[in-house]
Amino acid sequence: GANQINARMFAPYYGVPEDPATAGHWHLEAAKQGHAQSMYYVALMYYRGRGDDSKVEYTATPNDYLKESPMVVLVNGGSASASEIVAGALQDHGRAIIMGTQTFGKGSVQTILPINNGAALKITTARYYTPNDRSIQAQGIIPDVVIEDLEITRKGTGSDLLREEDLQGHLQNENGDNGDSEEENNGATNSTPRIESDFQLREALNLLKGVNIVRKQARG
Repeated sequence: GANQINARMFAPYYGVPEDPATAGHWHLEAAKQGHAQSMYYVALMYYRGRGDDSKVEYTATPNDYLKESPMVVLVNGGSASASEIVAGALQDHGRAIIMGTQTFGKGSVQTILPINNGAALKITTARYYTPNDRSIQAQGIIPDVVIEDLEITRKGTGSDLLREEDLQGHLQNENGDNGDSEEENNGATNSTPRIESDFQLREALNLLKGVNIVRKQARG
């Protein structure tokens, strides 16, 4: 993803926020490799040409390096071509939650044909489809969770508000801790400035936290 530092940082705690939204036009081979590293499923995409017999299917060698950790994939209007293929395949297989805004919609294959006079003719020869037969062309990938890219403004720390611990003679916490949350103790959100300014990435992390909590509760 575009933010692999954050991906490595969050993975031990919550899961992985993957961000092809800023990666633009991925190469198809890179899409195959990225898809294979995040899931067991092998169907990546296929494209159909002008003839009935011109369907070609692309697969990715399965190898889930994330070991079924929850994943949120961030997309936006800058996600195009092979990055849309990855997002669509992960969405179709239910391997990741797609978050952000609708992608670019580059779902066609162009072929350049040379002409004798030294010029060339560029024509559209095929279209990309996700494993569930969804066309990407001019439609793109619709996120599971639509999150606009908003600017974050810190309202305040609330340090001027009176708390129970500020009252004279207040009861001490019998656990003997200072009330710090697990999130503050493990330092997962204090490592990079991007979390403070990137609203979509922040929401992706919040969603991963929620999925992680539900998984823990389900395991009892």
